[in-house]
Amino acid sequence: MLDAVNDDYTHWVTVPTRWKDNDVYGHVNNVVHYSLMDTAINEWMIRTAGFDPVTSDVIGLCVESHCSYKAEVAFPEPISLGLRIGKLGRSSVRWEVGLYRSDGTLIAEGYFIHVFVGREDRRPIPVPEQIRAEMEKLVIE
Repeated sequence: MLDAVNDDYTHWVTVPTRWKDNDVYGHVNNVVHYSLMDTAINEWMIRTAGFDPVTSDVIGLCVESHCSYKAEVAFPEPISLGLRIGKLGRSSVRWEVGLYRSDGTLIAEGYFIHVFVGREDRRPIPVPEQIRAEMEKLVIE
């Protein structure tokens, strides 16, 4: 597994690509990269930080995202995603994600910036303490 050779990231998840992920050019379409990054982040939030996206009074809204493409990947190659936090603010977080092929080749690097807000009023509020405590484990120096 990649985490044994790449310690740039503190959390890893591997996802299969699907037949429909390939585009007419024969590789995984760029929109899939964003979807996988979003999935890795939310999988961590739910499983590790205890976030409940359906009932929580606090939600994280994406206010900025970016992806730099480095190499192609195609179905049926699985993609391993490394997750870390580049910056943890009072009410915001910058998630950084690396996408890798099984041979260790970097496919893409990206980030999402989430601002935590009240579900009803959409006003920024501090990251909830339970979530913050887990996020601090992902912060890179």
